[in-house]
Amino acid sequence: MKTVENFILELDSQQKAIVSYLHQHLTQHHDLMAKISFNIPMYYKRKWVCYLNPIKNGGIELAFTKGHRLSNDQGMLKSKGRKRISGIELFDVQSIPDRSIDEIIQEALILDQLYNT
Repeated sequence: MKTVENFILELDSQQKAIVSYLHQHLTQHHDLMAKISFNIPMYYKRKWVCYLNPIKNGGIELAFTKGHRLSNDQGMLKSKGRKRISGIELFDVQSIPDRSIDEIIQEALILDQLYNT
């Protein structure tokens, strides 16, 4: 079985840095569990909360499985035509807006506790 660490090792250096940072942040600061599913790292508490998806232009999308229910007060989430999922495209570790992402994650964790779907 492929691990998140193996997934990270296979990425190019830019994506590797972003995924490493976000993986640590999600698992250590938000106490999310990680598992490779659909060939990408998925993070969950009760249900899937978010995932990290490499994108073609060298970035990583931090996508939320209940993105359609998030307030998006920060104005960062984009649905890209998807009905339920919304995400944030990130291109380097230095420009990750930690405070805004933490707000979105906290809201997603509240939804994880409130909704079964």
